[in-house]
Amino acid sequence: MKAHLFSLLASGALLAAAPEKLTLEDFTDPNGGKPGAGWTTEDGGVIHLTPQKGTGFLISKKEYANFEMEWDWKLAAAGNNGIKYWVASIKDAKGKGEWLGIEYQMIDDDKHPDGKRGGSHNTGSVYDLIDSAKDKAIKPIGEWNHSRVVVKDGKIEHFLNGKPCASVDTKSDEWKAALAKSKFAKKVGFAPGKGKLMLTEHGDPCWFKNLTITDLDAK
Repeated sequence: MKAHLFSLLASGALLAAAPEKLTLEDFTDPNGGKPGAGWTTEDGGVIHLTPQKGTGFLISKKEYANFEMEWDWKLAAAGNNGIKYWVASIKDAKGKGEWLGIEYQMIDDDKHPDGKRGGSHNTGSVYDLIDSAKDKAIKPIGEWNHSRVVVKDGKIEHFLNGKPCASVDTKSDEWKAALAKSKFAKKVGFAPGKGKLMLTEHGDPCWFKNLTITDLDAK
């Protein structure tokens, strides 16, 4: 089943438009303003996050439903970060909104407290929903990892350094069960099938480079 899912996603990606390289100019702060202090672009187009007071996460200007996204990243020791997709502003019963989405987890599995929990809190997981593979091809902290996400018709695939590390069909019973047990269970409208991207900010330094996205719905 998993092999069939990989095949479907890969074949769909081959028919898509050309990849688009994303830079800080493609993102805003949650209020639509410029990226906060702490987000900088370094030589070679590397996006460097150095958290400070008021830095915050970033939201993409565009929305995506079906897509293929790739990037390289590295963390400092005990670091935690991630990229979210299908991000939307979800309001609670009192009308207060928060930006939520599905997260590709990037974390120090061995030293960060959340990473030590394992399962759906490890690098490569669908955060708090689907575990990452125990035999995933992760590189040591401080080295560049290469990640890839493919989303097609509700089917999600996470890859790490060229190997599959997590997958789920958001139309399946597996997804419904995982969502019911997760921290997002009562978040009405979570993962609506399309949305923005988010570069998260969890208080730790992080580096991104070669961030590209291919819109599989583009003609």
